[in-house]
Amino acid sequence: MGMSLDSDPMLLTVKEAARRLSLARSTVYQLVVAGQIESITIGRARRIPLDALTAYIDRLRQEQGE
Repeated sequence: MGMSLDSDPMLLTVKEAARRLSLARSTVYQLVVAGQIESITIGRARRIPLDALTAYIDRLRQEQGE
């Protein structure tokens, strides 16, 4: 009935997002600041929704004609 949160968290740290994208943490921060990757702030912590990474990858694929 409930939502399973054990395998893939809904929110990622910038470090986790960078690891999933095989990019440097600083590059992911730049993408966030540029508005290329959506993020949210909870208190002082910045988090990236997992679906924001998927949306970013989908946009890159469309731009590159895949």
